[in-house]
Amino acid sequence: MSARIVIFLLLNFGALAIGGFFTGKAVQAEWYLSLNKAPWTPPGWVFGFAWTTIMICFSLYMAHLWSNSENKKLIIGLFILQWILNVGWNPIFFYFHHVTAGLVVISFLTILIGYLLYSYWPVLKMKSALLLPYFIWLLIATHKKTKNHLVD
Repeated sequence: MSARIVIFLLLNFGALAIGGFFTGKAVQAEWYLSLNKAPWTPPGWVFGFAWTTIMICFSLYMAHLWSNSENKKLIIGLFILQWILNVGWNPIFFYFHHVTAGLVVISFLTILIGYLLYSYWPVLKMKSALLLPYFIWLLIATHKKTKNHLVD
């Protein structure tokens, strides 16, 4: 089990590193600073702390899911799709400034994480709570992006 946790940690933190490449300077750029953000948008340091926590919990969740799932091909396919959507959102939104495409990507990512939470709750039971930080963060972010998109 511990080897699986390490593999998922490496893959998930690799995704964060790639995303950070596109996000790093962009959050200080005029384009991002001029966006109509919710008044409750947290300060920058919260994002690093939140994503670190989310990826640790998600890695533990995936290691447990992998161990308890009979359909490993589906699990790895869902993980790969999640990874692509998670990594892809950053350049779409922060680098290319495609707000609508970013909204579509983050919406699909939110639906996918919700699907994992709902579908595998009977298998993992309370261990599914490890997925809640990711799902809740995405719900808030998707709501914020939807609100921004509709206002723009």
